[in-house]
Amino acid sequence: MTARVKAPSTVWALGDYHRFAKEMVWGVGPELVAACGIGPGQRVLDVAAGTGNVAIRAAEAGADVVASDLTPESLEAGRREAEERRVELEWVVADAQALPFADAEFDVVTSSFGAMFAPDHQTVADELLRVCRPGGTIGLASFTPDGGVGEFFGVFAPYLPAPPPGAPPPVLWGDERHLRGLLGERAELAVERRWLVERSPGGPRAYCDFYRETFGPAVAAYADPGQAAAVDRDFLAFATRMNRGSAEGPSEYHYEYLLAVARKR
Repeated sequence: MTARVKAPSTVWALGDYHRFAKEMVWGVGPELVAACGIGPGQRVLDVAAGTGNVAIRAAEAGADVVASDLTPESLEAGRREAEERRVELEWVVADAQALPFADAEFDVVTSSFGAMFAPDHQTVADELLRVCRPGGTIGLASFTPDGGVGEFFGVFAPYLPAPPPGAPPPVLWGDERHLRGLLGERAELAVERRWLVERSPGGPRAYCDFYRETFGPAVAAYADPGQAAAVDRDFLAFATRMNRGSAEGPSEYHYEYLLAVARKR
């Protein structure tokens, strides 16, 4: 196995994304559900849903929910989580750039740190708008360009396949001006900057080890024995520099994201 994994679905299937999500980003799901006002009687689509961070919470709020993602392994983990929580929702393998749903099929369309990673931003925005009904809601949580995540992915970029030619950085979804350009006059947009705080009880070393074991792109970067030492050196330097917690005890990492709620006109 090498780090040169080309299919995005294969990269995200590496490691244990559900373990990662529950320990690091699971708290954002309820925030997005609340921001979108999701409740009973609504039909909701969560795009690039991962293992159900938003989708499961929307189902728990009483909505009729479809969770779509490019990675079947993530959907299977989400299905197991939903069964444990005793909620029902539909799980569909789908590309955010070509959603297999009808026009205006959903009252609410969401994506939390998911659709932003598809290479064609405008096509994704068009699809989110297409499947949302007029007057419906599109809710997005996307990391900002200057909030730490850009630097995080910069650690791994030299060790992973290059993105498609011309593909804009995923973190541009967290730039209000870029997002307004994608949506145009088709939606009324409100945004708020928030912080995701990740913690590691074992300090920077444990933080790196956790990502190496669970997070697909990190797993892929470490997988090539010829570059694993260099990846680890660069990642540990990043984790040490960015740590806002204790130098010797628990470490803490702050990543800014844009919480955006758009009403489709």
